[in-house]
Amino acid sequence: MCLAIPMQIAEIDGLEARCTTRGVSRVVSLFLLQDEPLKAGDYVMVHVGYAIQRVTEQEARSAWELLDQILEAESGHA
Repeated sequence: MCLAIPMQIAEIDGLEARCTTRGVSRVVSLFLLQDEPLKAGDYVMVHVGYAIQRVTEQEARSAWELLDQILEAESGHA
């Protein structure tokens, strides 16, 4: 199973961006989205260090809600 995490772009430097989510900051490659007009404040789905898709803020929030539900369900089975 593949998993992408929604993150918000904090700053862009060429084809790299500093992205953040829930207090975690990572440098992410924008190579796969180089034709997208991305800017600081945009949300992207990140998979193994690459931004693979731009999403809306609402889509990012919805994805986190689902991930939280999965984590909650998993913690109940431990």
